[in-house]
Formats: sequence, structure tokens, C-alpha cells
Amino acid sequence: MKVGYTATALAHLDSLPHDARERILTKVHFYARQENPLKFAEHLTGYDAYRFRVGIYRVMFEVRNDELFVLRIKKRDKAYGDL
Repeated sequence: MKVGYTATALAHLDSLPHDARERILTKVHFYARQENPLKFAEHLTGYDAYRFRVGIYRVMFEVRNDELFVLRIKKRDKAYGDL
């Protein structure tokens, strides 16, 4: 599965420390290569989106035409406040 990022998600990535950014990118691309990446994700109630947990960060994404499209990346304590 291909991976795409919104401008918001890329801005979130740029604001993270280098080691956190690398860990998130590695995990997202690992999940995208799996036969069923959604088995590692949790559906976000009330939204047509999912999230991966990567340490203290949450990666919110949608699946669009065989593409895992990352919407945002936030710390756990700030991830769900402004959905």
C-alpha cells in the first residue's frame, strides 16, 4: 500500500525531534507494507479514519484507493482534542 501525507501531517512531522520522526516514518511504512495494515490500527469512533500508536504519538490516517493517507501526527495527550 502506498503512503501519502497531508500538508498538516508533514508540518507535524517537521516539528518533531529527529529520532521521533524517524521512528514514526519507519512504523508507518512498515504497517503499509503489511497485507492488512488495519489489523495494527484502531478505528476512530465517529470518523472514517484510523490511528496507529507509535510510542507517545498517534498517527491518524484514512485509507483511500489502496493508499494509506496520513492526516495528522500528534502526541497522545493532544491527539483527540480537535478532531
